[in-house]
Amino acid sequence: MRLLERMRKDWFMIGIVLAIAGAKLEPSIGVNGGPLKPEITVSYIAVATIFFNSGLSLKTEELTSALVHLKLHLFIQIFTLAFFPATIWLFLQLLSITPINEWLLKGLQTVGCMPPPVSSAVILTKAVGGNEAAAIFNSAFGSFLGIVITPLLLLLFLGSSSSVPFTSIFSQLFMTVVVPLIIGQIVRRYIKDWLERKKPPFGAISSSVLLMIIYTTFCDTFSNPNIDLDKFSLVLILFIIFSIQLSFMLLTFIFSTRNNSGFTPADTVAIIFCSTHKSLTLGIPMLKIVFAGHEHLSLISVPLLIYHPAQILLGSVLVPTIKSWMVSRQKGVKLMRPTV
Repeated sequence: MRLLERMRKDWFMIGIVLAIAGAKLEPSIGVNGGPLKPEITVSYIAVATIFFNSGLSLKTEELTSALVHLKLHLFIQIFTLAFFPATIWLFLQLLSITPINEWLLKGLQTVGCMPPPVSSAVILTKAVGGNEAAAIFNSAFGSFLGIVITPLLLLLFLGSSSSVPFTSIFSQLFMTVVVPLIIGQIVRRYIKDWLERKKPPFGAISSSVLLMIIYTTFCDTFSNPNIDLDKFSLVLILFIIFSIQLSFMLLTFIFSTRNNSGFTPADTVAIIFCSTHKSLTLGIPMLKIVFAGHEHLSLISVPLLIYHPAQILLGSVLVPTIKSWMVSRQKGVKLMRPTV
């Protein structure tokens, strides 16, 4: 199962490269008004499909057992949706004086505003042997919170930068995000047994639709002759993203392993991954809505497109190290317990 998940992620990364390359070769197909009609097929149908799919696949009925760890959930959600974006905003005040492309910097801010992903943090927490129930709860709960909080954070830190009025943004979010998600959850209640038995390829469906969104986003970019992305900015953004991830992982580790933190080693593992991972599946559709019609939308999306594979790569590399730390700490706790 883990091998299949890894293969799916590898093919998705290849798909992103092919989608961008295809947009570069023939951007006229995916631009607004083109044959694909992305102003309808992407803005409404594709986005709604992703969130209906999320509603069907989210196992919210299994999360009640994790509700008791209130302190753990508060830590992860506050770090993800408050501390993370605020810290990135402060960091960007320093970077604004550098020659880095300003739209890539704005894209870094959008990364900070995103909710946690539904899958990657859970998969890595499970691979280490951490608190999987807490990871599942916070990934699902964070996704629900993100539907409301992420657009507000984007508008707070960046403004919509589009011709779409504030009320229209939230009405479209409600119709294409909230409603399909709720319908998906309602449908799930009636076909839960069938879903558990057949195990439909939810991940593959969302990934395919997401690739279509990425393709049309970059079609808009490559059809605009005024947009120019320098390699220097791109390399620096890549370095900054890895640095941010490592720094925040270290920070969550330090916070959650203090003597008075009250967290177990297994809790720390869930905290490290859930607090620092960001959702591409939920993020790209939201950017498409909030920045509708913006000529630099694809540049704003680039840091999130980089952050997604980077968090999986970095997390996978660190799994053995974090696992050996957790096992040694758990053994130490057992040895310290008095024998009766």
